[in-house]
Amino acid sequence: MDQSWLTLLDARVPRYTSYPTAPHFHPRIGSSTFETWLKAIDLQQPISLYVHVPFCHQLCWYCGCNTHIVKGERPVELFLKNLLKEIGLVERHLTGRPKVSHLHFGGGSPNRLTGGQFDQIMARLHQTFDFIEGAEIALEIDPRHLDADQVRTYARWGVNRASLGVQDFDAQVQKAMNRIQPFDTVARAVGLLHEAGITAINFDLLYGLPLQSIHTIHATIAQTVLLSPDRVALFGYAHVPWLKKQQKTLERSGLPAAPQRAELALYARAELEKHYEPIGIDHFAKAGDSLAVAARDRQLHRNFQGYTVDAAQTLIAFGPSGISATPQGFAQKEPELAAWNQCIEADQLAIRRGIALQPADRLRSAIIEQIMCHFSVDVETLAQEHGETPEQFLPCFDRLAAFAAQGLVAIEGWQLKIPAERRLAARSVASAFDAYLQPEETRHSAAI
Repeated sequence: MDQSWLTLLDARVPRYTSYPTAPHFHPRIGSSTFETWLKAIDLQQPISLYVHVPFCHQLCWYCGCNTHIVKGERPVELFLKNLLKEIGLVERHLTGRPKVSHLHFGGGSPNRLTGGQFDQIMARLHQTFDFIEGAEIALEIDPRHLDADQVRTYARWGVNRASLGVQDFDAQVQKAMNRIQPFDTVARAVGLLHEAGITAINFDLLYGLPLQSIHTIHATIAQTVLLSPDRVALFGYAHVPWLKKQQKTLERSGLPAAPQRAELALYARAELEKHYEPIGIDHFAKAGDSLAVAARDRQLHRNFQGYTVDAAQTLIAFGPSGISATPQGFAQKEPELAAWNQCIEADQLAIRRGIALQPADRLRSAIIEQIMCHFSVDVETLAQEHGETPEQFLPCFDRLAAFAAQGLVAIEGWQLKIPAERRLAARSVASAFDAYLQPEETRHSAAI
């Protein structure tokens, strides 16, 4: 099979969970600006919440998350104290009680917290916000450290979706990435969740890890299918050792070269598509899952948690490094735990940087989201909806000429469409509309 088209996707490009993307945030957006954005929240519209828990029991070598391994419980207890205070600081700047449609706990590993600590967070959130009936409350989970008491606590607070970090079931791959997690461990976690009534289960899988092969990918997906999660996310391992030094350890076992990495990605996608509907560039869902329904109805969205049915225009993030999104712009918290603690203790909202959205940003964001979610976009229609003309995007179309020649995108007038078998090109196609991206940038992960 001719795969020469893959060479066009070698460049490092953003994942476009926002536009503009986080590397282009700047320190001119601070806490005072974010306070005005909080005051402007439309209380008639539902919002989303994100809580970042920056702790894990053990560091996995592949990890690119903002997390810490700590000795003892004092750092966790200090974080909890300040997280509860941070919710109060946000509350001061709200004009009422916003309605919440989605709450996501990420990390790190949120189940690094005890059930009692989770109780305190949820109780404080309910003091400030009104959760609408049927709100999605989702939690990222490390299956190795999940117990029945925790699960009962989650169920009591209405957690209805759990995302399990699986990565790969092969024992040698797990050893190479410092995450020993046998199939039975994951199966036990799924069983505990199901028994408590938390039946919406997601699995996260990775390709591009040391010692992976077609054989290990095949076995991992077969075992995944046995446990029957509703959704599977298939991410390419992002090797950025200049940002995450522990990733250098993976090089000892050897990382797959670009052609092998692409082969693993294409094989994994083909295997998953035998059992799930493909969603966007890296998600798969059962046909009846809300994500699959949204994709079919062109109601799919993309935010900092990836593909979602969440249409809220406002996302308030709590905890270090969390990024809030409002109609006015993005605001990111201090990423370093110590600096975040210090700001909260000084009664500051700990905003480190952000960006105010301009009309041009909103239009380009809409174009990029359509490409990332639906693999097609009518640029002229979107431009007119934003009071603009499409001619400004002629240079973007020119940049896509090589992609069109390789069959990665079909261009007809102002309309673009990526063929179903070329979904992996979406990030690269979307990047043609990114006014901030510079050709020499290397801080993003590889497109495949």
